[in-house]
Amino acid sequence: MSWATVQSEDNGKERTTLCVSNSQIDLNGGGLKMKYEKVIVEVGQNYVAEITLNRPEQLNALDSQMAEELYQALIELDANPKVRVVILKGAGKSFCVGIDVNELSNKTAIEYREWIERMERPLIAISKMKKPAIAQLHGVAAANGMGLVASADLVISADNARMGLTAINVGLNCVGPVIPVARCVGRKKALELLLYGNLISASEALALGLINKIVPKDELETQARQWAEELAKKNPIAVQIAKSAFYNAEDMDYAKQFAYMNEAFARLCTADDAKEGVQAFFEKRKPVWKEK
Repeated sequence: MSWATVQSEDNGKERTTLCVSNSQIDLNGGGLKMKYEKVIVEVGQNYVAEITLNRPEQLNALDSQMAEELYQALIELDANPKVRVVILKGAGKSFCVGIDVNELSNKTAIEYREWIERMERPLIAISKMKKPAIAQLHGVAAANGMGLVASADLVISADNARMGLTAINVGLNCVGPVIPVARCVGRKKALELLLYGNLISASEALALGLINKIVPKDELETQARQWAEELAKKNPIAVQIAKSAFYNAEDMDYAKQFAYMNEAFARLCTADDAKEGVQAFFEKRKPVWKEK
């Protein structure tokens, strides 16, 4: 099968959309090879990429293939020099309703472990990426879908979105997705979400620290892209060092966090783009980032 590159206008800015089906593609000449059937990857001219979970009839339930494609897309876009920010979203009515239970039966204990590890690789990958990932939440994010939302660095949500660790309601549990959820909401609330499996509203998720901002559902697409583009204008080296340092220092004790962060800041100060940013500030002009 072949692939097509489609030029389109989005708020007056040109975007390159990669339409993929059963194909390997070379992203913007970067030498990055991806093979997708269940996710859509779009790379714009403004350093913002989008990954769309694309099983709308199944409400973007994660099967093994989609989970692997999502993981590979995150890794490949993180290495793409034309990308500084990644938006993660779902096609159709919902963001992602969790793992596809049609894959649940007829596995050994070892096969179950390998299967669930494959499902959760994207959650871990987001924290390991240099570049920030923004979840664009609409509809429902359930079980591993909520895990994806909680794993994202930033989240923008439609005002009518809901989320929950719902697997307990079908006799399973969400002991994997609760890990990033607990880091957002704390122990007691995480256990309540894990054990009761209730869906919570966007407003409650905002109060709990699971999402950053709520927008009207009809404005979600536009505002998510604007938010991503705003972040993409920052010094990419500063952003990437900040994200990496934040996650690496998270489990250190208090004094060691300062030592680690000070080292990260010192490294940033030696970068050409750090000097460019300060110089541009004094000269009252926009900085030109060279990612050096």
